[in-house]
Amino acid sequence: MENKKEMRKWLEDFNLNHPLVIAGPCSAETEDQVLKIAHELKDSKVSVFRAGIWKPRTRPGGFEGVGEIGLKWLQKAKKETGLLMGTEVATAAHCKLALEHDIDVLWVGARTTANPFAVQEIADTLKGTDKIVLVKNPVNPDLALWLGGVERLYMAGIEKLGVIHRGFSTYEKTKYRNIPEWQIAIELQNKFPDLPLIIDPSHITGDRKMIFEVTQEALDLNYDGMIIETHYDPDNAWSDAAQQVTPDALKKIIKDLTIRKTDDTTDEYSSKMTKLRANIDVLDANLLELLGKRMKVADEIGQVKKDANVAILQNNRWNEILGKMILEGEKKGLTEEFVLRMFKAIHQESIGHQEKIFNA
Repeated sequence: MENKKEMRKWLEDFNLNHPLVIAGPCSAETEDQVLKIAHELKDSKVSVFRAGIWKPRTRPGGFEGVGEIGLKWLQKAKKETGLLMGTEVATAAHCKLALEHDIDVLWVGARTTANPFAVQEIADTLKGTDKIVLVKNPVNPDLALWLGGVERLYMAGIEKLGVIHRGFSTYEKTKYRNIPEWQIAIELQNKFPDLPLIIDPSHITGDRKMIFEVTQEALDLNYDGMIIETHYDPDNAWSDAAQQVTPDALKKIIKDLTIRKTDDTTDEYSSKMTKLRANIDVLDANLLELLGKRMKVADEIGQVKKDANVAILQNNRWNEILGKMILEGEKKGLTEEFVLRMFKAIHQESIGHQEKIFNA
């Protein structure tokens, strides 16, 4: 898939002076609920009204969406408010129904993106459509799989494409429902800067109190828009109650967000940035030098273990290091999450070095 500026044309056609906003309830529950929320969002910066019609549940027995009848509610909401309508599709049948009901924006959910067969069926069904089609990142942190979904749609002649960053599942206990793994989205952005990138803070956080924080972080990274779950009575929503905000709360979030410039060409800014970046370059080089020295010590440790016929993994020692580094990191303004991820990567590299010694 080539990077083409035409990929951004659908976004530019909105002619907005602010990031794109997609908002609405996690699930369409009743016709009254859909219409009430749509009307409350009509005179805001929301361009696309979203509502889940089919809801993939991890386990059976939960609310799995109202189905086709909800599409008729969206049609009515569009007629009454003028907002574009969007929903998630997971099968070819979903796509056919969405097209029949003239839904404007379709997105492939995280579970579906993880299944290339399902994405291909969706691409074949939507072939040549002029609808906007977005692809959520897969459940697991796999950039190739994410881009693969976009490529399948692109090869089907779908030109109005974009991606949604909704975070990645993890067994680790973090403050997020799905960890952002910002570096993956940044890498995608670097590869395809003209592919619109939208943040889904609702699914990343799972907590309405964190929506603003994550959305602002995304805008600071030049994201093009946001998709935020919005309900007039979030606590009593039929799905994902904790992560939905009220229409008034959404309007306040949008109002309080700071929109950054993409660059500053003044001499003062350029001079300061040149000096600071030069400092960063030196520090990065020092980091690599230190890590290289650390791995040489790991090689020596591996040899000692091999000579003594001792196992490579020493859990007590590892937990001791981790606990100490978390405390030290806090003193230096580093989050526990960052320290954990960094030292886990260092530990894995160290194990790799020692395995080479054992196998030599």
